[in-house]
Amino acid sequence: MMKDDVILKVENLSKQYRLGLVGTGTISHDFNRFLARIRGKEDPYLKIGESNDRSTKGTSEYVWALKDINFEVKRGEILGIIGKNGAGKSTLLKILSKVTGPTTGAIKSKGRIASLLEVGTGFHPEMTGKENIFLNGAILGMTKKEISSKLDEIIEFSGCERYVETPVKRYSSGMKVRLAFAVAAFLEPDILVVDEVLAVGDAEFQKKAIGKMQDISSQGGRTVLFVSHDMAAVKNLCSRLLVLGMGKDEYKGDVEEGIDLYLEDSIKNQNFNLLSIKQRNGNRKAMFKSISLSYIMNEKLYEKVKSVKSGCSKFFIDITICSDNNFGREIDLAIGISDSRNIPVCNISNEFTKDKLLLTDKETTIRYEIDSFNLRAMSYNITLWGKFKHDSVFDNLQNQINFDVLETDFFNSGNLPRRSQHGYLLLKNKAYVL
Repeated sequence: MMKDDVILKVENLSKQYRLGLVGTGTISHDFNRFLARIRGKEDPYLKIGESNDRSTKGTSEYVWALKDINFEVKRGEILGIIGKNGAGKSTLLKILSKVTGPTTGAIKSKGRIASLLEVGTGFHPEMTGKENIFLNGAILGMTKKEISSKLDEIIEFSGCERYVETPVKRYSSGMKVRLAFAVAAFLEPDILVVDEVLAVGDAEFQKKAIGKMQDISSQGGRTVLFVSHDMAAVKNLCSRLLVLGMGKDEYKGDVEEGIDLYLEDSIKNQNFNLLSIKQRNGNRKAMFKSISLSYIMNEKLYEKVKSVKSGCSKFFIDITICSDNNFGREIDLAIGISDSRNIPVCNISNEFTKDKLLLTDKETTIRYEIDSFNLRAMSYNITLWGKFKHDSVFDNLQNQINFDVLETDFFNSGNLPRRSQHGYLLLKNKAYVL
């Protein structure tokens, strides 16, 4: 029984997949399932299967993309759904959108569901943009009269007016997303399901789309399920959060707390093992063994991470060097940070600061401490270079380590500096008229 204010209820939802090529399974599997079904017994293959951890080989050919998911969504609520790649987000949305069915569990909903799952989903490539608006509207259960009354608004919002009589196959991916979102939003579904596709659109369209979702939720009382890897968009848009991990619901509740939990979980215990890297230069009298990243944000310490928040008050880089017989020798150690295209961004070294660094044992850990970390959100590579004082280079790992910088409200203005081509640094500043 659903409460009056609940529009969507998911109970013990699970989805099992069999790995391998379609059609390579044995007839015996299907026959065993058939026998179990006619005898009124449970599917024998529901008792087997492993969690959907893509990084491990596993021993079973069955995996659970989703396992025992439970949540409710109230009318007018915007629920954010986040998780790593492979966590089960898209599978969940496909089941909610009835693209595929669940293995076990039930979904109860009130009203019409409109989905925006992939670029161009539901569009016929040979039909014009205008014809596809009517086609999608009909799929959603709208009458021709209802669609016609919204047609001008849909076309105007999409920004595709010039191409509305052109076949969709000639649209760019961004144009398809614009038109698909406009159709899904303006034909007034009770539940709007939006996957990561908005990332295809430009910044202007993303802002319009997020504003529209806020409007249909607050003014129209409609419900939005929003999946994204953009934590800034999730934070700005969503009223509640569902965090998925390897097919299970790991957290349900407050947005900020959920994002912190997700980021902390996705980046914890990341200790980069460097000895396994073969592409290195130097005489190897000493070698870089490991590197770990930590930072302090809002007086909280995040240790051994792979992602760092822009604007953190302290950023620590710990480098462990192993050497058998060079105790007491002084070294120069440099850390170079480059962007994903290996274009240098900055370099730190004790040669600049004149800090004295010595190898003290078979394994020596050296910490670099950086104040007011102000790199813009994007992916970066690290180069490590070390040499003995007045001697040759002992080890050099060129762009072999990568880490991410995450968006934050760097300027405390409510505006999040987005990933862009406008340089690498964020500088605290204020502007005024002289």
